[in-house]
Amino acid sequence: MKTVKIVNKSKHDLPQYETAQAAGLDLRANLDSPVALKPMGRALIKTGLFMELPEGYEAQVRPRSGLAYKNGITVLNAPGTIDADYRGELGVLLVNLSGETYVIQDGDRVAQLVIAKFEQASWEEVETLEDSERGAGGFGSTGKK
Repeated sequence: MKTVKIVNKSKHDLPQYETAQAAGLDLRANLDSPVALKPMGRALIKTGLFMELPEGYEAQVRPRSGLAYKNGITVLNAPGTIDADYRGELGVLLVNLSGETYVIQDGDRVAQLVIAKFEQASWEEVETLEDSERGAGGFGSTGKK
């Protein structure tokens, strides 16, 4: 388990894993007043959290499946990437894809945060690429099974 430094300026407890095998931590809205998210509307929901990720790690902000399924509320830039050198407040960009206004209350679980290791790549410019079984087949090219 990797240790991440975090500053909590919210009114809520630190995010935690809800089960022993959970990949994501629930992020909570840190609001002074409710936010009414109209159909097709979007809002940046602050969390009151600031963190320092270790070098070589990122944090991914992902939708909560129940919120998306039951209410049509999702993370607009999913997954949103938080780089290791970012020190600002964590925010969640939500969008309402339903036909009903949805009200976000202080303390609501609005997204998941997944901490992931990554590598940076370097480019090697070449004239051709090696063949593969799939080749240049794109969207839907592998067919239905």
